[in-house]
Amino acid sequence: VPEDWLHRNEGENTWSAFDVLGHLIHGEKTDWMPRARIILSDAKQKTFEPFDRFAQMRGNYGKSLWNLFKEFDELRKKNVEELESYNLTDEQLQMTGYHPDQKLGKVTLQQLISTWTIHDLVHINQMTRVFAKLNKDLVGPWKQYINLLDD
Repeated sequence: VPEDWLHRNEGENTWSAFDVLGHLIHGEKTDWMPRARIILSDAKQKTFEPFDRFAQMRGNYGKSLWNLFKEFDELRKKNVEELESYNLTDEQLQMTGYHPDQKLGKVTLQQLISTWTIHDLVHINQMTRVFAKLNKDLVGPWKQYINLLDD
């Protein structure tokens, strides 16, 4: 991917591929598995720590995309291996924790894992949407068949 693509976004207050990757890394470190561990623990208090959705804006500048990919790959492998090691039962998937945003309230482990998956797919879509729009003029007359490229 050309370097200039990595920092392009869809406009004000949107994220580039570089920002998204940093966000996914931060989630691997502080969100998904830490919250799963809380749910699976014997602790009486199972309220999650708040998640800083914008931490990547402060922590990743100066890093190369390759280093971010490598970090994400290592963290994701470790987290998936840990999750698989639990050999989760249906009962465990129904265990609950509490989201710090009271509008979300009590959530199950199954909901957390599903959200982790869907969250990442949404961000992958966000990045590919930006990349597609960067090249919309290159497809010529086929643009009429690609709804995403409509202005």
